[in-house]
Amino acid sequence: MIESARRRVLVVDDEPRMVRFIRLNLEHDGFTVVEAQNGMEALNQLRNTLPDLILLDVMLPDLDGFETLRMIREFSPVPIIMVTAKGDEDDRVRGLERGADDYITKPFSPRELVSRIRAVLRRNETPRAVPHQPVVVDDRLTIDFDRREVRVEGKLVPLRPTEFRMLFHLIQNAGRVVTHDQLLAKVWGYEYREETHYLRLYVNYLRQKLEKDPANPKYILTERGVGYRFVDFQRSEKPEAAPGVTPPNPPSAKE
Repeated sequence: MIESARRRVLVVDDEPRMVRFIRLNLEHDGFTVVEAQNGMEALNQLRNTLPDLILLDVMLPDLDGFETLRMIREFSPVPIIMVTAKGDEDDRVRGLERGADDYITKPFSPRELVSRIRAVLRRNETPRAVPHQPVVVDDRLTIDFDRREVRVEGKLVPLRPTEFRMLFHLIQNAGRVVTHDQLLAKVWGYEYREETHYLRLYVNYLRQKLEKDPANPKYILTERGVGYRFVDFQRSEKPEAAPGVTPPNPPSAKE
């Protein structure tokens, strides 16, 4: 459960009325709010106040939100929710591809805003009951969930928190299909169960980072119309599952 009291949110927006609306509702729920009116001010506030999350408006007077996002991602993994009046999927995908964690479209309700913030913060926490020993998938891929490290051919591969969380749930169920709904609920939260485009994007991100040939994946397999399955790499030794989780079933013959 996310505790709001110690969470600092940086709100980047040049509309005073919108900032007041966001501040009022977030402070009501126990968050601390800091403000920035443009992209450069947001970069300075990020360095000075170390927020737990950024609400970043796309339409800003100097650097637009996408360029600000790109610059932030050069040095910080802080969770970012893009805020904009533009609601088409192209803008949403553009933000996610540049490193945003989520996207919320104006106008939005206070309840939706707080729910999205809590969900993103929750995704950035380390999953419970992670294996204490590194998971050796094969001679080129090793994952240390305890240290949050992934190595491909001996080289450290950085994963964003959402990518790491998705990989954890796939490997925890290695050899078993994890449905779209299950992945969305586990990684993003129950309120995201209709957002299947998130799955396509993040599976693609993981394949680009982990697979030798992303177009012909070996590790993360697609079960069309159902979900995804991580290859059953070691039937006799599974990564630790959370208490009460049923061990994975053997994979079907159909790859």
